[in-house]
Amino acid sequence: MSKTETFQVPLGGGQQQTAQPMSPLNGQTPVQSGLAMAFGRFREYAASMFKQQKPWSELMDRTALSKPPNMAEAISRVKKNVAYFRVNYCIAVVATCAASFVLHPSSLLVLAVLLVAWGYLLFVRQSPLVISGRQISEREKLLGMTLISFITVFFLTNVGTVLLSAVGLSLTAIILHGAFREPDNLFLDDGALESQQSFFNIFTVTPTPAGASNV
Repeated sequence: MSKTETFQVPLGGGQQQTAQPMSPLNGQTPVQSGLAMAFGRFREYAASMFKQQKPWSELMDRTALSKPPNMAEAISRVKKNVAYFRVNYCIAVVATCAASFVLHPSSLLVLAVLLVAWGYLLFVRQSPLVISGRQISEREKLLGMTLISFITVFFLTNVGTVLLSAVGLSLTAIILHGAFREPDNLFLDDGALESQQSFFNIFTVTPTPAGASNV
């Protein structure tokens, strides 16, 4: 293990001052460091997922559409199609949400203001936030912004309504497509039907095997 070193800096009058070692977070707060790490893992996850995108012509193949004979067959088709077209379906959900906000400029403006506020408080503002003479910690700042955003989105504006409507419309279309699209001609990967990697795995740290050491 590396040891933290301190340095004695000579001052005038024979005094010495101990120079403090640099912060391991490179000047970032724990919240900023955690968000940066999560964003980096999200980018890696998104890049790996986009490599699994299927051709849109295959998704929209009308010759593969047929009415499922029963509910069990419909559910089976949905599971297989979601496993195969999961990236295309995610893109469709994001595109539907984006189009919904473009059609509702007021909701898009509210969302933009919230994003700017989050970015300013977490990344731009360096001085401590003080309210009524009390310094607000990073954890309190994060919880406060989350609460304000939740109330603004779902109670004070129609942003939540627009978002939920877009997601609901997308999920309905995905279920209908998955139920009517025959998956017999799809070549599923070995891990496509297994439990797919959860989205929240990007926020977890891979454990280091016992006995492993850094070179």
